[in-house]
Amino acid sequence: MPDAPHTEAHGRTAAPEARTTRTRPDPRTAPLRPHPAPGGRTLRVVVADDNQVVRAGLSALLGARPGIRVVAEAGDGHRALAATRHHRPDVVLLDVRMPGVDGLAALPHLVRLAPVLMLTYSRERDTVQRALGLGAVGYLVHGEFTADQLARAVRDAHEGHAHLTPSARNALLAHLVAPAVPHRPAVSNPPTSAEPPSRLQSAVGESNRAAHGLSSREVEVMELIASGMSNQQIAATCFISEKTVKNHINRIFAKLHAPNRSAAIATWLGTNPSSSPRTAPR
Repeated sequence: MPDAPHTEAHGRTAAPEARTTRTRPDPRTAPLRPHPAPGGRTLRVVVADDNQVVRAGLSALLGARPGIRVVAEAGDGHRALAATRHHRPDVVLLDVRMPGVDGLAALPHLVRLAPVLMLTYSRERDTVQRALGLGAVGYLVHGEFTADQLARAVRDAHEGHAHLTPSARNALLAHLVAPAVPHRPAVSNPPTSAEPPSRLQSAVGESNRAAHGLSSREVEVMELIASGMSNQQIAATCFISEKTVKNHINRIFAKLHAPNRSAAIATWLGTNPSSSPRTAPR
């Protein structure tokens, strides 16, 4: 005699296939959620800029990236501080010039709550140096980075790693290497204002580039070494991998005849009188 059909509590015949189907969510109607980061965590970001179009563009761009979600927007420093206190984001993107309370005025208060990455059109040397001095973890100038680089800068800012676009690097290194310039011999053919160097090249860098045969990128990396940056910081600043940084450093040391970082810096800044392009420092 065949088994009796399975029945539910109310007595109606159950359809096992239908019950199984109902337990599976339909991916076409499932609610959309932010893509998780590779580590499984979504970074929460506050965007502060007085231009509504810029804010909307940044929110759309970052929202489309895995592991990043914009939780609030603000049009001035006061609203940025309120949003940061309320949402407790992982990173704040902050413009410099905004009505009322501007970015630099809000910055000392914001950095106590979250890492702050300056994202602005302002590229003046004093502004860059002041923002970094007040605790910004990085400084990006619009037009000097790609969408992928922005997303990477946001992730790295959360980890405490600096990102500087070319204008910001120029401003920072101009401040860091200025004391060393008087110790170097005069440059016979300094670059004219009509033909500025394409990358970071101080007076020291231009002189050494000719003396030691360094490429433009090697000059840039050596300037960052001389400023005290680690390989990891140089990689983040130049948007290259640490392996590429190490390759550049190996070539730089060979050209400077330097066995280590300290000797390379001494040769670069002219503080080692025994060093020359053909004599390795001891």
